[in-house]
Amino acid sequence: MKILIGADVVPTATNEIDFINGNAENLLGSELKKIVDSADFVIANLEVPLTNVENKLTKSGPNLIAKEETINGYKALGIDLLCLANNHVLDQGKQGFLSTLRVLKENNFAYIGGGESQEEACKPYVIESNGKFIGVYNCCEHEFSWARDYGIGSNGFDPFESLDEIYNLKQKVDYCIVLYHGGREEYRYPSPYLRKATRKMIDKGADLVICQHTHCVGCEEDYNGGKIIYGQGNFIFDYAGRSEAWETSILITIDTEADYKIDYIPIEKNVPYIKLSNNADILKGYFDRTEEIKEDGFILKKYKEFSLRNYPNAFGNFVNEDIVKGPRRKAFENYMRCEPHREAILIRLEVEDENDNV
Repeated sequence: MKILIGADVVPTATNEIDFINGNAENLLGSELKKIVDSADFVIANLEVPLTNVENKLTKSGPNLIAKEETINGYKALGIDLLCLANNHVLDQGKQGFLSTLRVLKENNFAYIGGGESQEEACKPYVIESNGKFIGVYNCCEHEFSWARDYGIGSNGFDPFESLDEIYNLKQKVDYCIVLYHGGREEYRYPSPYLRKATRKMIDKGADLVICQHTHCVGCEEDYNGGKIIYGQGNFIFDYAGRSEAWETSILITIDTEADYKIDYIPIEKNVPYIKLSNNADILKGYFDRTEEIKEDGFILKKYKEFSLRNYPNAFGNFVNEDIVKGPRRKAFENYMRCEPHREAILIRLEVEDENDNV
């Protein structure tokens, strides 16, 4: 069996009509469509509520939405399993999430990583092929989507629960895949926290951990008999005005009959669609960064540099009445609650401490 894994699939205004019409030839291009069609099992991330009623959740960041009819595109793409553990499934509130579940069920889609309760959201999916069992577990970072917070929504990564769930799944399967919606957006390396968390997933039984939240191609690490992929980029997500990081991605294949051999398929934007890419720099950059993170201290050094560039230089009077009760409250909450934001802020403060001691 060949399993193909893609990351974010989000219909946007530029390609909505092709999703509604189920035009996979347009969405993928003929060459890439043949490759996707050749897979025995296709997994992708549904990072948008499917609903015809706008009912925005109060949160930090954009509120995504796609029409219910765009499910035709997901069907045409041949996706067998959709992942719901991400930071956008509750963007249109509980109504939008329930609409999504209804549409998936009406169209006979299997899904993981989300549900009408935490108990449902954390359930894994098991693929059986020629007597082999491949388990898939889906979880995400802490933003505005957790079923633990809202009673409905995504399966958030909780080190006190999720690691046990990964361990228990591994006891029942031959090969365990964890799809983790985590990492800092548009950052091509793991943070110290991300490396620690994903390594622990391997320790607990995962054979492959794929981080899908970053919207860019990252790097990989072999650890304790398993593999961690720190960012594969989007699958189909034509979000105008973003950085060049959004222009290229990789699809990941796993051959269960060849000792779970992993291969990479480079893809790139062909606005408003995507296509198979012959750009050798995509994988070269991926493996160059893979070598870089092997250097002692590199990951922390790189993340310090990133936090200096991307987070505020000073926090004077940051927590005040305007923040706690004003329009910036949700942004502040997101910085404090979401792991990569919080970690970068703490590292940024550590840099100030180091400078003070010079």
